[in-house]
Amino acid sequence: MAITTAMCTSFKSELLQGIHNFHNGSGGGTTTTTGTGNTFKIALYTSSATMSASTTAYATTNEVSGTGYTAAGNTLTNVDPTTSGTTALTDFADSTWSSSSITARGALIYNSSTTAGSANRAVAILDFGADKTSTSGDFTIQFPAADASNAIIRIA
Repeated sequence: MAITTAMCTSFKSELLQGIHNFHNGSGGGTTTTTGTGNTFKIALYTSSATMSASTTAYATTNEVSGTGYTAAGNTLTNVDPTTSGTTALTDFADSTWSSSSITARGALIYNSSTTAGSANRAVAILDFGADKTSTSGDFTIQFPAADASNAIIRIA
């Protein structure tokens, strides 16, 4: 079993189809209008999970369970897409599971909105490099700076 940090291949194709809308907000958005953006979530996974660029959707197999964690993970707060030089980028605010007792090896960022007939489409896989644990404390995913060199999603 392995988790490999990657931008999901299906996500790259779906971007070109107009399926994902990262405008800050939740709910709507269509393939022809900006709308209010899709809802993106982050789910945590154990070291038994197998996820890579070929992951296409959120699944519950080997998802973390424990105090303070709810299946399907946390809803993310989008940073509106922008550009810096010739790079387009978007990011998310940090996400915390408060007062939790969980162990995770990686995470999946996914679009939980139903667009083009499907929900829970995979966006990116994060490998933490080792198990990370919280014991009756906060488990926080810290996203990098929202700039052209560091944003979690960037197109150069």
